[in-house]
Amino acid sequence: MSKNPEEDRAARRRFLTGAIGAAVAVGSAPLLGSVTPTQTEGPFFPIVDQSDKDVDLTRIEGRSESALGEVVIVEGRVLDEVGMPIAGAVIDVWQANVHGRYSHEADPNPQPLDENFQGWGKLVTDEQGAYRFKTITPGAYQVGEAWSRPPHIHFKVARRGFHELTTQMYFADHPLNDLDRLLQAVPEDQRASLIVNFEPQPDDAPKGRFDIVLAVVQAA
Repeated sequence: MSKNPEEDRAARRRFLTGAIGAAVAVGSAPLLGSVTPTQTEGPFFPIVDQSDKDVDLTRIEGRSESALGEVVIVEGRVLDEVGMPIAGAVIDVWQANVHGRYSHEADPNPQPLDENFQGWGKLVTDEQGAYRFKTITPGAYQVGEAWSRPPHIHFKVARRGFHELTTQMYFADHPLNDLDRLLQAVPEDQRASLIVNFEPQPDDAPKGRFDIVLAVVQAA
């Protein structure tokens, strides 16, 4: 990370602007069935390992306090193009904290870190292709003067025999969704598959469902 905040913001803006072109190219390519649209990995994929990568991002092992922010549950299934579950898929999830900052050395965001927020989890789907994790609604953050990214969670999904997928999940009804350049680059008829509605639960945190469809690697 540079010592010049303006240079950091400019570099971040260049990265994401370039990613828009990639997202458009991917979105306009032929898709098999209802394969989940690809989204950019972004500059903040975790590069420093951490001991706690479990399914509860709201707590860090050994700490008594929980992360700041609204707690939510994200669950879903990883499926193939005909709707069959994919067991044993490895899912990396990572996101900003409630202030919109990533726990990443390269994030120039001046907002505070949350020492009680895990920020990154690693999941494996069960025999039904299901996964579930607990987290908080991430904060929005500014990329440039005319662009702020809405709350979103990054997913990277891998399973032998399928094309690895990197995408992002968005929160329904957030006003920045309609202005986000990356989300709006996804073809309109596919965009809804990345936007999740969270429903209140009587005895738990609000829950949202995000199903992910992977493309099969075709035999040569």
